[in-house]
Amino acid sequence: MKPGPPTLPTAVVSPVCGRDVTIVTKVADIPMVPGVRSGPVGRILRVGRILCVANQKGGVGKTTTASNLAAALAHGGMRTLLVDLDPQCNATTGFGVAPAAMHPLVLETPLADSIVATSLPNLFVLPGSRSVRDVERIAARSRAGSAMLEQHLGLGLAAWDYCLIDCPPSIGDLTRTALAGSTEVLMPIQCEYFALEGLTQMIEVIRDVMQERPGRLSFSGIVLTMHDAALELTAEVEAEVRDFFGEIVFQTVIPRDVAVSEAPSHAQSVLDYAPRSRGARAYTELCMEVRDCE
Repeated sequence: MKPGPPTLPTAVVSPVCGRDVTIVTKVADIPMVPGVRSGPVGRILRVGRILCVANQKGGVGKTTTASNLAAALAHGGMRTLLVDLDPQCNATTGFGVAPAAMHPLVLETPLADSIVATSLPNLFVLPGSRSVRDVERIAARSRAGSAMLEQHLGLGLAAWDYCLIDCPPSIGDLTRTALAGSTEVLMPIQCEYFALEGLTQMIEVIRDVMQERPGRLSFSGIVLTMHDAALELTAEVEAEVRDFFGEIVFQTVIPRDVAVSEAPSHAQSVLDYAPRSRGARAYTELCMEVRDCE
């Protein structure tokens, strides 16, 4: 029998495919973005939403989700800004944009001066930087970096309907900086055993940021990625995640699709590279769910 949901961040041990894995229970202590079902999906009910796409584990589809969700929003007519805080700069190069010599967060100029338009109308990118020195400078002044990010985004919110921040795969200062400068956090989780490990730490970091800045950051949701319906493990992981996190989990799942992997090599989103693919359809449906929240 599964234990009842204790208060966050208490973790429980839950069997997945015959093995024990520690995951957090339902995140009742974390404020969620309320769903709005009374109006049409195409109507934006709030301007200036800043979504931090974060997960401490690499390879879970974080950058892929940030990039394709941003593209889906842009296709829907939303002016969208994709901010690359990951030193790997995959969100930057995935749209054919060159990484910056210095990260805009360490420059004294406004972030708006560093924004680059992509080939997709309504989609713009704030390029990342591969400079280790820049990463260290942002980490060394994480609080100042958070304030700078929030200030610049706040001043320019009128120009953007959505801002998506692609975080590095860690729970370090760069991720905290992004969380502190965001209004919502979206967490991709891969449908595999090891993806469930360490969720407690990520939830704790999110909760800490929420306590430091009450009333600003809310939990947008969890999206299941690399979903393979033919695998028993996928079904068991999905069932466990939905059981413990409840309505926080988006109904849309992102399937394993070779088109999703191929698209960045063509400097395109999967919606432009293979618009009839399963991946393109999934990210379009995820976009509709995100837009259907206030």
